[in-house]
Amino acid sequence: MSLTSHGAFLFRLTRFGMFNSYLLKDEGALTLIDTNLPGSAPALLKAAATLGLPIKRIVLTHAHGDHIGSLDALRAALPDAEVSISARDARLLAGDFSVDAGEGSDKLKGDLKAALTRPDRLLQDGDKIGPLRAVAAGGHTPGHFAFLDERDGTLIAGDAFQTAAGLAVAGELRPLFPFPALATWDPQQAARSAAHLTELAPRRLAVGHGAVLEHPVEAMRAALRVAERHQARIAGV
Repeated sequence: MSLTSHGAFLFRLTRFGMFNSYLLKDEGALTLIDTNLPGSAPALLKAAATLGLPIKRIVLTHAHGDHIGSLDALRAALPDAEVSISARDARLLAGDFSVDAGEGSDKLKGDLKAALTRPDRLLQDGDKIGPLRAVAAGGHTPGHFAFLDERDGTLIAGDAFQTAAGLAVAGELRPLFPFPALATWDPQQAARSAAHLTELAPRRLAVGHGAVLEHPVEAMRAALRVAERHQARIAGV
């Protein structure tokens, strides 16, 4: 698993070249955002040891298997670390894959697997987790969240965007790396969430799949226009 730094606080950990987790420095400790594929716990713990700081929080953008795959192993290794996820995706984490009336698409997609770990904190839009502000960004999953580091404008967007095979909004197929699109539950809602994230004008974009982008706003706007045109064609507008 490779470890690269971005700015003063963020470290990207990448497995198989495409699956990202992030470590964020905060007052002498680390926040881990997403736990990557199963089997990633030793590498994630090694990365934290390399940085010489303890992991005090585990924050999940959403409950797909490539983001929660090592959660139970990390919980066993770090029993005092606070685990946070949105209240909505906590249901997926517990094995409830049902869709509520009025939520849009009637079937969830992607690698849905329950975990034994139960979150310590259920996140709502606008909650603060250290320097991070939780931003509801549903669409890829019903309770997908992004996290904005208000110190330097880094947006950790989970799968709301991907940069693997080109910047794209969740639900927009990239043939060279199609998995985020194929796993997106509601592309229309995902496009609305992407528009909201773009309005935050982040100075750095960190995603679940692909490279970190500096000064990403214009590229995000371009990707959003593609997604909105696609959704308009589907709707027959």
